[in-house]
Amino acid sequence: MSFTTWITFFFASCLIAVSPGSGAVLSMSHGLSYGVRKTTATILGLQAGLLLILFIAGAGVGSLLLASELAFSVVKTVGALYLIYLGFSQWRSRVDVQPDLRSHANPATPATRRRVLLGFLTNATNPKGIIFMVAVLPQFISRDAALLPQLLILAVTTCAVDLVVMHGYAFAASSMQRYFRDAAAVKKQNMFFGGVLMAVGATLFFVKRNPAA
Repeated sequence: MSFTTWITFFFASCLIAVSPGSGAVLSMSHGLSYGVRKTTATILGLQAGLLLILFIAGAGVGSLLLASELAFSVVKTVGALYLIYLGFSQWRSRVDVQPDLRSHANPATPATRRRVLLGFLTNATNPKGIIFMVAVLPQFISRDAALLPQLLILAVTTCAVDLVVMHGYAFAASSMQRYFRDAAAVKKQNMFFGGVLMAVGATLFFVKRNPAA
């Protein structure tokens, strides 16, 4: 892989990562609720889902998925319903008020394994990610070179960029924690991010299998 090809993919990865999506919403939501350190588990889950999509697209399975109306519809529906469920769960999430600090409110923190799984499923069930990878990834892969080393380079680049950007989103959100110290404010925050996740999930129902059609 030439340096020109790699640097072009790097900038493309930056644009993708910065673009608001379900991963960014989840990173900001967890950053505001749990802080950057605990949100790292969520972000690692996002990277695992991103890697799965990347290797599916790179192996050509993604093209087969897009070619099948039924398979794509199943993935799209599962992804949409999962995000709606995730948003609804956050909308209704419990807020714990500390008895000795009446002005403090802390949302119940899910276990590390659950935060990783939330991140993984958020990216792994995103049909927009599959469409993008299948459409864009082949442009950066040379047929004259071994596939696996190229996929590894692209995977490391994508995940490195996304790790930095998602932590940036989480940090920006966590810096506002002092403004969400009472139970009412935390509840409003949960309802806002839960509503956004449900809205993102709802839009997935309108994603088409063939964007050019």
